[in-house]
Amino acid sequence: MGVKGFVEGGIASIIAGCSTHPLDLIKVRMQLQGENQPKIPNLQLRPAYAYAASTAKIPVPPPAAPVRAGPISVGIKIFQTEGVPALFSGVSATVLRQTLYSTTRMGIYDVLKQKWTDPISGKMALHKKISAGLVAGAIGAAVGNPADVAMVRMQADGRLPAADRRNYKSVVDAITQMSKREGVTSLWRGSALTVNRAMIVTASQLATYDQIKESILSNGWLGDGLGTHVGASFAAGLVASVASNPVDVIKTRVMNMKVEAGAAPPYAGAVDCAVKTVRAEGVMALYKGFVPTISRQGPFTVVLFVTLEQVRKVLKDF
Repeated sequence: MGVKGFVEGGIASIIAGCSTHPLDLIKVRMQLQGENQPKIPNLQLRPAYAYAASTAKIPVPPPAAPVRAGPISVGIKIFQTEGVPALFSGVSATVLRQTLYSTTRMGIYDVLKQKWTDPISGKMALHKKISAGLVAGAIGAAVGNPADVAMVRMQADGRLPAADRRNYKSVVDAITQMSKREGVTSLWRGSALTVNRAMIVTASQLATYDQIKESILSNGWLGDGLGTHVGASFAAGLVASVASNPVDVIKTRVMNMKVEAGAAPPYAGAVDCAVKTVRAEGVMALYKGFVPTISRQGPFTVVLFVTLEQVRKVLKDF
């Protein structure tokens, strides 16, 4: 039964990940907007007609803040400048990530759910669902971090100047190049953030889905069919998006940062990245990419759980 849970979760996760990959790419590009913008000093000029001894100066207004592109604009720009294939940049990393990360978290959650469910009532307390999600998310993230780093870099590569692009051919090439140039430890860059995000996402996503589905069925509002699965999964996606977006923004920036040999990295760590981001761009910068996040997390969660329920029906006799 334990192995079956891993297989079911893995199949559903890979299908969901591939089908929503373009939305995930747009989210990553939006989260990197405004990063490392050059600061222009607030200059003051003396009037040309002033006497030499005059100290009168004319303030020069600061430059206008760069316009933040929305998800549709970002998607159109990617399509126009990089072509349709660019919308699936890093899809091989997505497949590997879902195979490692999501298969692990879904399988472990299923194992813990079977062990912690009350045998008499057939129900599992909400706090146990959350605990199972936290444990499953942490282990899954630790296993899948290399693929996560590769995916973020491959998705972000197209926004860099041509001379600075990494031009990874595949997820295997990305992991190989990172290991050679930056050391094996670079594959776990941002792993603390990945683990934190995965714990939040898994706990909120899986626990919310199970809790809402259980409530719908116990109150007799709907049967155990497509309507219940879609409703519960969309609610789970919304909760997961709100809870995880700030950590996701920081994770994306830490993983994508370029570290030059002999030079200090742009961010010393997650806290440093968060502080610099908030100081430079404001608190709401932590919710950059939220629209594509919910636009991606909603469909992803719906496809994930609807597919999972169908796969369970197919494999119920195994």
